[in-house]
Order: sequence, then structure tokens, then C-alpha cells
Amino acid sequence: MDTARIESIIDSHDGEASSLIQILLDIQNELHWLPAEALQLVSERLQVPMSRIQHTATFYKAFSLVPKGRHEINICMGTACHVRGAPRVLEVVQNITGIQPGETDPDMKFSLDTVNCLGCCALGPVMEIDEQHLGKLVPDTAAEVLKKYE
Repeated sequence: MDTARIESIIDSHDGEASSLIQILLDIQNELHWLPAEALQLVSERLQVPMSRIQHTATFYKAFSLVPKGRHEINICMGTACHVRGAPRVLEVVQNITGIQPGETDPDMKFSLDTVNCLGCCALGPVMEIDEQHLGKLVPDTAAEVLKKYE
């Protein structure tokens, strides 16, 4: 872990405890997860108890305490997406990546999760890769999309 980079992130928020969530988000964006060493450093620098940091990091789904792949895939399984074929899209993504929701592949290339809503129900089924929303997916399109990622 690059301690200097974590300290830089904390410093960019003036070391303010009120910026805890944003600091954790910035670390998550940088490292794709929140290592214990980073959380300990945040605790020390912000003078916030580790219990509060752990509570925050485990409460929000945006945070991960385990390493994530370089490309994070979220597939919406909400009602609108589900009835339009999201389970078939999920099945194709699982077959191509070799992982189930909540897992990361051994090469650290992909992490896969399902979500209840991505907020664009009219475009269902929707898949999000690295915060890019892809709508009106069919299984073949999902397979083609995945091939574009290194």
C-alpha cells in the first residue's frame, strides 16, 4: 500500500473528520478496496475511533474490505430489469468471467455484483461497468461488451 498516497488523500480534505466518507470513497477509488492499513492510517490521522471507521466502511455498499477487480460489474436485478431479461444477462456474464455475484476473478480483472436498482429502469436490463451504464442489453451484447475490457 502506498502510504504517501493515502496521506495525500487525507490531506486533500484538510484532515477533517467530517470528511470521513469522502476520504474513504477517494481511497476506494484509488485502490479498489479499503485495506486495513489504510483504515488504520485514516483513524490515526483523523483521530476517529477505528470502530467508527469500520462501521462506516461496512455500512455502505460502495466500500469493500476485500480487493476488487480492475473492472467492477454491477447488474441490475430490479423488477423492470428482471422482467426484461437481466437473469439471462447475468448468466452470460457469469459464464464469461467465471465468477458469481460477490466474487472477483483470480486475475483481479473483474468483480461482479448484483444490485436492486441502478436508477434507469426504462433502459432495462442494465449493466454498469466501471460506472458506465449500458442499457437494453441482451446476452450477446453483454458478451461483446466484456470482450472490450483488458
